[in-house]
Amino acid sequence: MKAFMPQLVYIEPQALDYPLGRELKEKFEAFGVEIRQTTSHNQIRDLPGDHELQKYRVAKSTMVVGVRRTLKFDTSKPSAEYAIPLATGCMGHCHYCYLQTTLGNKPYIRTYVNLDEIFAQAEKYIEERKPEITRFEAACTSDIVGIDHLTHSLKKTIEFMGRTEYGRLRFVTKFHHVDHLLDARHNGHTRFRFSVNSRYVIKHFEPGTSSFDQRLEAARKVADAGYPVGFVVAPIYMHEGWREGYLELFERLSASLKDLHLPSLSFEMIQHRFTKPAKKVIEKRYPKTKLDLDETKRKYKWGKYGIGKYVYPTDDAKELEETLSSYIKQFFPQADILYFT
Repeated sequence: MKAFMPQLVYIEPQALDYPLGRELKEKFEAFGVEIRQTTSHNQIRDLPGDHELQKYRVAKSTMVVGVRRTLKFDTSKPSAEYAIPLATGCMGHCHYCYLQTTLGNKPYIRTYVNLDEIFAQAEKYIEERKPEITRFEAACTSDIVGIDHLTHSLKKTIEFMGRTEYGRLRFVTKFHHVDHLLDARHNGHTRFRFSVNSRYVIKHFEPGTSSFDQRLEAARKVADAGYPVGFVVAPIYMHEGWREGYLELFERLSASLKDLHLPSLSFEMIQHRFTKPAKKVIEKRYPKTKLDLDETKRKYKWGKYGIGKYVYPTDDAKELEETLSSYIKQFFPQADILYFT
């Protein structure tokens, strides 16, 4: 698939006070992208489209160049201590994505240009925790790799973390556009993770993302560039033939990586879950989805801030964890399984 290029760009006036803001304005002008001004992303109400679904698809190809005003980082357990805010939103159309509700009616992509201020805040968190390592997750609210060929914010963050003694960066992606990151001076401080899944899940629920083979090719590239590599199997979904589907996933993964040196390979496993608000949004935006959102087949689990989610019943979740863990141990006995949730 082609690298992302927005069809419409909004620029907040304050963004032009920063070098990256001015650079992106010039870049999009050269590309011939339509540029509009907005005092704030919250004021964007005039996206093209005759109905809500059309406006949603336009929003997915819209980028807002702005300033990150809130510099207090959210926590990001179990992945990391903190989420480092580089961007919000994603151009992918994964039916199950939690950003469906997190971003509500503002699903456009926002990129933040005040990187030095963001890095200064990260340094404060690192200083508070040292000599413990402080991990930062860069993909909590976006697929940052999917836009970084335009912004290079992630590359700058990789090199910033490479210069720290106690800071580490990690992110996950479904995109293969990694070539500009291969020469980044990461110093082994960034873990590059790829989202992987069965053929069924990728085919039916992950439109607008790179293919599995493209992700594997990208994984080989970043491993050759010396990055610590990991894979996030998410969301683990009990479709018909799921055992065979996930077995094939690990067979293909093993065949692709067999000749690579992967000294600190990691796996993270996340079962499919959804909330009531997410279900409403998903069914509205993807009315023909095959995603099973039947609450009667799930267990209700209370979450943060009083918002509960529907996960698989205890026995099903245990079977998922044991089955996939056995596959990982079979094909990647040296790998670390960081968690199942």
